[in-house]
Amino acid sequence: MGAQIREYRQRIRSVKATSKITRAMELMAASRVVKAQQAVRASTPYANAITRAVSALTYHSDVEHHFTHEHEDVQRAGVLVITSDRGLAGAYSSAILKETERLIGELLEDGKTPVLYLVGRKAISYFSFRHREYVASWEGFSEKPSFANAKEIGDRLLEDFETEQDSGPGIHEFHIVFTRFKSMVTQVPEIIRMLPIEVVEGVSQPAEGEMLAFYDFEPSAEEALDLLMPKYVRARIFNCLLQAAASELASRQRAMKSATDNAEELVKKFTRLANQARQAEITQEITEIVGGANALAEAK
Repeated sequence: MGAQIREYRQRIRSVKATSKITRAMELMAASRVVKAQQAVRASTPYANAITRAVSALTYHSDVEHHFTHEHEDVQRAGVLVITSDRGLAGAYSSAILKETERLIGELLEDGKTPVLYLVGRKAISYFSFRHREYVASWEGFSEKPSFANAKEIGDRLLEDFETEQDSGPGIHEFHIVFTRFKSMVTQVPEIIRMLPIEVVEGVSQPAEGEMLAFYDFEPSAEEALDLLMPKYVRARIFNCLLQAAASELASRQRAMKSATDNAEELVKKFTRLANQARQAEITQEITEIVGGANALAEAK
């Protein structure tokens, strides 16, 4: 009985030590997610504005540009996968990897070969463990990405995108798989096609009595696209990295809060079991004392 009590007390100490760690991680994630949300709110308007600008430029010009041209026979499609560097964030990374596998399946069905670009140690370990090839990887900044990280990734994607198929990788299509941050309780895995850019502005017909805007480009539309596209790619990647960072921290906060709550419930459970074992031990001792006293009295 005493050994059982010691075991329960040891478990209580172990669970309490774990709950201190999970509680600390919850508070750290809660403090960091506020700054991450602010970064997302600050970068999203610019990313949306430059996307609309490039889309309008594409729609209102007759330039056939390689950044906007839809290739008829796409052999290889690039996939940028953004996951976390660390675990203990619930289903955050697994949801992204599941969405990536779905996209890879769709690309293979269309006769395209997926070319993987990985961000985050979780994605790297996932594909490395399965002996699946990837052409580039980045890690170490999933919780706090900088624009320099986005520029490095964007420059590599642009370099591969501009390479002709007969002389190199030849990627004529790029997708990003990331987690869009909507609120502290809602983060949604999402797939967007970054290149070639999809026209999202100018496709609707003008309202009655509304005149179509007339655009004149200085310098030429092709030169303007050459200048805008690197900025567009870097801005979109940076915004996706920030969205993913905020989603990771929010997921980690929820996961650690759940772990802390479960630890507290376990402490209550083991405390109750230890008290029951102690009461049973006391009852047994009293029974033995009374039984011994009765035996002595009968012997006299």
